Amino acid sequence: MYKSIIKPLLDFFLSLIGILLITPIFILIFIVLLFDNKGNPFFLQRRPGKNGKLFTLIKFKTMNDRRNHDGILLPDDLRLTAVGRFIRKTSLDEIPQLINVIKCDMSIVGPRPLLTEYLPLYNNEQIRRHDVRPGITGWAQVNGRNAISWGKKFKLDVWYVENVSFLLDVKILLMTFGNVLKRKDISKDGFATTEAFNGRN
Repeated sequence: MYKSIIKPLLDFFLSLIGILLITPIFILIFIVLLFDNKGNPFFLQRRPGKNGKLFTLIKFKTMNDRRNHDGILLPDDLRLTAVGRFIRKTSLDEIPQLINVIKCDMSIVGPRPLLTEYLPLYNNEQIRRHDVRPGITGWAQVNGRNAISWGKKFKLDVWYVENVSFLLDVKILLMTFGNVLKRKDISKDGFATTEAFNGRN
């Protein structure tokens, strides 16, 4: 009952309240990124949600679109602006995803929505992370986030799918707030964000 009825209702109402409460912060970040990214404050990207259904993920944009002489985007660490680095470290870039939760594309807690090109790379166990709606935060995020291997991350995601409960979600939210305050596990060593999944790592 919690997973199918109570959790979606809590997601909707808590996200709606959250958006209303943080509107001043939302507007401030919007204005700052409007100038920092030369008129483009949002990062929009198609991601797979529950059962692999695609939706448009909304985040604040923390990297610019600088390219090399061949028109190819520069590496993440060269495109991450000073303002973007601060917003990413404080996880403020995740705020617009509350809109995704209100639209029922996402949940507040669940496996993070990853890239669409990863879908054919998952094995039969890993693909189970899509049995629930993806989340703004999740069990893998509070147990290492980008600092752990993909294999470990997927095991944690599947464990969450098998053990969804109200108390677990509350625990994950409390751990998330603690990690944000500590700015913990934002990226993996040697990467501005995280390395790409190739089906083996």
